[in-house]
Amino acid sequence: MSTHPALAEALADGTVVLDGGMSNQLAAAGHDLSDELWSARLLAEDPEAVTAAHLAYFEAGADVAITASYQATFEGFARRGIEREEAGRLLALGVECARTAARRARASRPLWVAASVGPYGAMLADGSEYRGRYGLSVAELERFHRPRMEVLAGAAPDILALETVPDTDEARALLRALRGLGVPAWLSYSASGDRTRAGQPLEEAFALAARADEVIAVGVNCCTPEDADRAVTLATRATGKPVVVYPNSGETWDAGARAWTGRSTFSAGQVKGWRASGARLIGGCCRVGPETIASVASALRAL
Repeated sequence: MSTHPALAEALADGTVVLDGGMSNQLAAAGHDLSDELWSARLLAEDPEAVTAAHLAYFEAGADVAITASYQATFEGFARRGIEREEAGRLLALGVECARTAARRARASRPLWVAASVGPYGAMLADGSEYRGRYGLSVAELERFHRPRMEVLAGAAPDILALETVPDTDEARALLRALRGLGVPAWLSYSASGDRTRAGQPLEEAFALAARADEVIAVGVNCCTPEDADRAVTLATRATGKPVVVYPNSGETWDAGARAWTGRSTFSAGQVKGWRASGARLIGGCCRVGPETIASVASALRAL
């Protein structure tokens, strides 16, 4: 367990810097992430690489490391022949990798660990986390999420990152699964314009978390920086809670070519606008690396 102030207290006092993309940092170190388990595969095969990626972000100025458990599920591990007990150990190991990186960073500032809880579609590994509408009920989605959330909560992270959520059905399921775990969370949607990826109005989606005491921040991730601009304002208005925002670089993933196209539009200057609109947890997602996070940290600390 951490001994520094709770993350919620830090958000009341100021802004906290999140890390950037785990996958791009691992790929930059030479790791092949073409497997369906994505970065979660390295929890089984090379956890030291995961720790090194977290450390790079802490040293760049991030205050929060998001674990490599986004694509880590009991079902996904089972497809690789990994038994349930070992899968649970790997989920908890993700939290320990981030804790180890925090110890190695030897920072004078508090460092926190957010245990990533990716959407159901991440387990399918077919891009459906960017569409939602899986054909499952809220109760079925809750049954999928709750067991791994219990394991992650038991590993004592500072917070659960309920992230890249594509629609309100999954948000409802995650909020129900969160009850009684004893760990706070943030709820972060994947958005397009002013709507979730499934097409629901973002303001209504954010409002689902307004009365959830366990949720200490709401917002968006894995969207374009431009979509993040309006989302921050909507999240503030809908809930009155601190806002979490960590968009992609702005480049576009070409699933057919399995390559990123376009150019980065993420600028450290944008974070000032997000901060002014209510964002308190600010970082980056896919294709945002340590150099950009260093710029984000510098811009925020200048405020």
